[in-house]
Amino acid sequence: MSATKRGAKSSDVLVGIDFGTTKICVIVGVPTPDGIEIIGIGKQPSLGIRKGVVVNIPTTVQAIQKAIEVAELMAGVKITNAVAGIAGSHIKGFNSSGVVAIKNREVTAQDVERAIDAAKAIAIPFDREVLHVIPQEFIVNEQDGVRDPIGMSGVRLEAKVHIVTGAVSSAQNLIKCANKAGIHVSDIVLEPLASAESVLTRDEKELGVALIDIGGGTTDVAIFTRGSVVHTGVIAMGGNHITNDIAVGLRTSIQDAEGIKIRSGCAMSSLLSSDEILSVSATGRKSRDISRSVLTKIIEPRVEEILALVSQEINNSGFKHVLSSGVVITGGSSLLEGFQELSEFLLELPVRRGVPQSISGLVDSVGSPIYSTAVGLLLYAGGNHTENRFGERDENIYGKVFSRMKNWIEGVF
Repeated sequence: MSATKRGAKSSDVLVGIDFGTTKICVIVGVPTPDGIEIIGIGKQPSLGIRKGVVVNIPTTVQAIQKAIEVAELMAGVKITNAVAGIAGSHIKGFNSSGVVAIKNREVTAQDVERAIDAAKAIAIPFDREVLHVIPQEFIVNEQDGVRDPIGMSGVRLEAKVHIVTGAVSSAQNLIKCANKAGIHVSDIVLEPLASAESVLTRDEKELGVALIDIGGGTTDVAIFTRGSVVHTGVIAMGGNHITNDIAVGLRTSIQDAEGIKIRSGCAMSSLLSSDEILSVSATGRKSRDISRSVLTKIIEPRVEEILALVSQEINNSGFKHVLSSGVVITGGSSLLEGFQELSEFLLELPVRRGVPQSISGLVDSVGSPIYSTAVGLLLYAGGNHTENRFGERDENIYGKVFSRMKNWIEGVF
């Protein structure tokens, strides 16, 4: 439950908040048999967040409140609860496994719980908390690749999981900002996992795919195979770095540089068919004309640097060989002309641009890579029935994660 919609059951309405580096986006939707019907959206510049982490609470609270007001007006709802996205370079993901003896020689739900308990019984620093425990597969005796082991005969059960952790302070600050804006956070979701919900197909997750979500302050990487996530990583570089390069190179303001990037930016010089002339507003001086090729020479090296770090992340993960479906890029910067072509060239993998799927309603407003995370938060919430597990004073992190993990198992297996 996230809001009360006129003419609809209160439990039917879902709300997601994307805490991005460039924008805070509040999105409201209603579950449908085919996905989510989007009924409202509110967006405000994110001046209090840097690289996915809150650096100014009052500014962030104000942005949340303004975005909520717009979303409430559009959707005709009163928003009280929401699912929040979290990102940033403090996020760490790793794989783990646990083994237990099967009682009565037939796998039960309790055996599955004990195996996953064993897999997540790892020591983490006191300043970090577990955000996700995601089952990958089970092994019964020597039989691997088992999705649902319940009812199988055997004496040994092994669970393989992917565990995502984040800095306690970063999660608490997000929750605190939402609470101050009058919103209860019912769940916190890793943003690339949310984006995957909205842009990846079931076949891509099965065959093997890397999701690259290029945000303003960070670039998030998530690798899937056999239907489950096997690697997550965060690169502390994103679209804002491209904008800053343009501002410095052309000696213009950040705001003008962002506009130039969106209107005329190109990430691959070989794609330029003609050398168009652009007018640039210089700080403290008269506007001047530059060629588009000069702009591209500023953008291309930074995009190459981001993609080189993405390639390094994929290679270091040890899962490049499973990427039969290639790479899906999403996020606002993926709209940059030539980004997809340069990605294919440098990553040496097929690349497509991912847009939100399984949505209806305000499709024209949110059917863009810019809103992949926000839409994914709704799809995640609708598929996992998240409710009342995170609050400003919550202490039992493992209890919350375990409850969410059971919902995940029920939904996937």
